[in-house]
Amino acid sequence: MTADNNPTGPLGSHLDDDDYPAYTMGRAAEMLDTTQGFLRALGEARLITPLRSVGGHRRYSRYQLRIAARARELVDQGTPIEAACRIIILEDQLEEAQRLNAESRRAAASAGPDVAA
Repeated sequence: MTADNNPTGPLGSHLDDDDYPAYTMGRAAEMLDTTQGFLRALGEARLITPLRSVGGHRRYSRYQLRIAARARELVDQGTPIEAACRIIILEDQLEEAQRLNAESRRAAASAGPDVAA
């Protein structure tokens, strides 16, 4: 078996895990074409909370990098970082509410017209 097919390697099954903290702060900043200070500011604003390695270094997941990229977009458009963080939090809450609403509608529709009345 080659290393490419070995799910017990250093990352194991984490390659497809959006929440696995695989990226160091330096690498994350490089990928987003931003500064480490920007990532720290997102943490201070509690938009993202990176996990810490055993040595105390920040580690970011792909999901967190997507959130940071959205924040970067808003800041690049002139939105203050605090407002950008709030906008992203509200967007996330709206998406979750819409998802729950759609699930409720599907459940009500599958229950039949007697339950809705």
